[in-house]
Amino acid sequence: MTEITSASVIHPGLLGRIVRVFVAIVVLLALAGYIYQNIFEARARRFNAMPGKMVQLDHSSLSMHIDCTGEGTPTVILESGLGDSYISWRRTQPLIAKFTRVCSYDRAGIGYSGASSEARTSGVFAKQLHTLLQGAGIAPPYVLVGHSLGGFDVRIFAKEHPQEVAGMVLVDSSHPDQQQRLPVELKSMEGTALREGEFLEFTMPFGIPRLLGLCDEDPEIRAAECNFHTMREAVKEMKAIPESARQTAATGSLGDLPLLVLSHDPDKPSAELPPDLAKPTSDVWEKLQEELAHLSSRGVQRIVKNSGHYIQIDQPTAVADAVRDIITQVRSATGSSAAQP
Repeated sequence: MTEITSASVIHPGLLGRIVRVFVAIVVLLALAGYIYQNIFEARARRFNAMPGKMVQLDHSSLSMHIDCTGEGTPTVILESGLGDSYISWRRTQPLIAKFTRVCSYDRAGIGYSGASSEARTSGVFAKQLHTLLQGAGIAPPYVLVGHSLGGFDVRIFAKEHPQEVAGMVLVDSSHPDQQQRLPVELKSMEGTALREGEFLEFTMPFGIPRLLGLCDEDPEIRAAECNFHTMREAVKEMKAIPESARQTAATGSLGDLPLLVLSHDPDKPSAELPPDLAKPTSDVWEKLQEELAHLSSRGVQRIVKNSGHYIQIDQPTAVADAVRDIITQVRSATGSSAAQP
């Protein structure tokens, strides 16, 4: 007969109690994390007031955040890059506001804007932006400024509403062909970035990124971006890049639209790339930037020294100067002045 000892068998009732206790602990920790996240998210927003206003879009339950400052025409519209809120322009917007009206905003689901059930593609972003501007009473003409992936959005906007766009500035903008032409080694890095984003999306409701210090230390950025819906929409935007690129490629030429393309300093490659990959990536990126300048017969490229990908943060004056140059062209052509309201 086989000897059965207490060490070799766990009583079924005891095992069930262990499982129930374990589940209870997990549920309690998740609940505590959820409460922690919501308390500190609300606290951050209470002590860092949202600038601008919320606008209810017509025929929609969607409300979007927009912040306009300064006076003058044309109005400058600032379009942020992948997953970025209006805050990415906070060093540049005050400089532009000195000579014309300028608006930054949050795409649906990002920052302070409400979430949308629509696809997270540049075509949808351009449509929602147009509806937002109408709802906010911000009349054309517009000078569109698009950073990184936001370059896709403004190009589609200009294609859909050519009579409303007076000029454009692309700030180290994405190119529709970049995923095919940049070094293939970047594919694995993009996959890693996506998985990291999905981790943050999954754990954000339970306060884990905030607890681990993964949210930005800047209180304004934490207030706007350290939340579940911003991470969720950023992941969706990342997954939709191929479709957004396809939509943008179909827009074709910008004709003779005044265009300035600002490119980061090739001697200041991304610190996130290994040295053996930084140089070939930078070389291809510069070629792509040159091609963007050829979208318009009046396109000009400027390389901004001592600047990385976020030129509007590293060298905000360079972006403001580019916008001023475009506006000067527009005002000269229309006979308008900076004093117009």
